[in-house]
Amino acid sequence: MLIYYIISLIIVGIDQFTKYLTVQNIPLHETLEVIPSFLSFTYYQNTGAAWSMLEGQMIFFYIVTLIVIGVIVYYMQTYGRQNKVFAFSLSLILGGAVGNFIDRLFLQYVVDMIRVEFIDFPIFNVADMSLTIGVTLMVIYLFFDEWKEYRQKKVGKN
Repeated sequence: MLIYYIISLIIVGIDQFTKYLTVQNIPLHETLEVIPSFLSFTYYQNTGAAWSMLEGQMIFFYIVTLIVIGVIVYYMQTYGRQNKVFAFSLSLILGGAVGNFIDRLFLQYVVDMIRVEFIDFPIFNVADMSLTIGVTLMVIYLFFDEWKEYRQKKVGKN
């Protein structure tokens, strides 16, 4: 189980390091083009969630994040040993949640910087990517796990 917590810590470290580099090297609201018309870095201070939803609701974010972290740790301890994919997805979610929580706690906003220019997508960061990948992986895992149970029940009835 320790490896999954280490994965979470690595994600937090990478997230915080990329945010530090952004703050030190890109002026607020300025853009550094990486791949023209495709990918750039734009330093943005987000006081909300994706698309700046619930802007300025820090107490709400503190409470929700602490609850999410508690639930993730509980599930990792309770069910993580049974399935590596489930534990890995939880470690990605945990790393992302903690990375953004650190920003909210110490800065009162989240540092976002990655901008995909060819689609209308919010500016995001490493923690956001980790959360998104973790949730997606968990949904896929749960779907296939439920499908497997359904197939086993169906075979058992015949």
